[in-house]
Amino acid sequence: MLEAPSKDRGPPRHVILATLPETTLDQAPPARPAGDARSGLIVGLVCYLLWGFLPLLFKALQDIGSVTIVADRTIASLVVVGIILAASRRFSEVGVALRDWPTLRSMIISSVLLAGNWLLFVWAVESGMLLEASFGYFINPLVNVAIGMLLLGERQNRLQWLAIAVACVAIVIQAFGIGRIPYVALGLALSFGAYGYFRKTAKVSSAPGLFVETLVMLPVAVAYLAFIFIRDGGVGLHADPGHLVLLLLLGPGTALPLLMFAYAVQRLRLTTIGMLQYLSPSIAFLLAITLFREPINGVQLLSFGLIWLSLAVYSADSFLRRPRTG
Repeated sequence: MLEAPSKDRGPPRHVILATLPETTLDQAPPARPAGDARSGLIVGLVCYLLWGFLPLLFKALQDIGSVTIVADRTIASLVVVGIILAASRRFSEVGVALRDWPTLRSMIISSVLLAGNWLLFVWAVESGMLLEASFGYFINPLVNVAIGMLLLGERQNRLQWLAIAVACVAIVIQAFGIGRIPYVALGLALSFGAYGYFRKTAKVSSAPGLFVETLVMLPVAVAYLAFIFIRDGGVGLHADPGHLVLLLLLGPGTALPLLMFAYAVQRLRLTTIGMLQYLSPSIAFLLAITLFREPINGVQLLSFGLIWLSLAVYSADSFLRRPRTG
């Protein structure tokens, strides 16, 4: 459940996390042995590393096309998560979600937002715009703050307002740097922020939730693949063993980081998770300017510097206001 706003507390927990929302995050993790915290940190790092390097997989599949990649990703994720749910005997949670209309309604909306987010990100990688995409995920935490203010009536303190103001300036400077409105960055940040809001209202945990979301997307994915197979007179690059292996990797590449995230968040302070979340866009930023050779000018670099300053201010405020127990 979403937390009620309060002017006396630090940033709400669901705002600190700009990663995939999870209903188990509604409760702060209880005090755990040092071994649990260590394993949580290791799993969390692996999770964000996988998310950070996922653009390499999309880049390797760019000949297939972004829409086809998302369609294949939907089907592969559904299969992988279905196997996990069957092995853990948790399919009953899927049934509960499908029978509850308010939950299903939220899941349908979150499915549309997730599909749009996936499509925009894959297209950005294919189009040589990973740098702008990474900027979008850097501003995503502050978009979550804005959603909390507009939709949940949450109040921010002076440091949080300062972080938001610096981020707005960074977005304007980024627009000057690339010569247009950074629609990829804004689209990714807004779609994922909205996804987080609706996903948070759905009373279903991560793995069953992802199964329902991909189940909702399945008819469109199958219809699109059938269309291109008929249009092209065959399965095309799906018949190539190398491409097929990469396409099959989309399932575990989507599902496993999500499950790792759920494991880590139960064992770490949310402030720690909040720090780890910047690892993925940082990796994407480095991939863009080194491996993918995307150009970056001084104005763009200034915008990134400002957004990093904004996140530092916001994260410092979150750290200072963290619970002192546990």
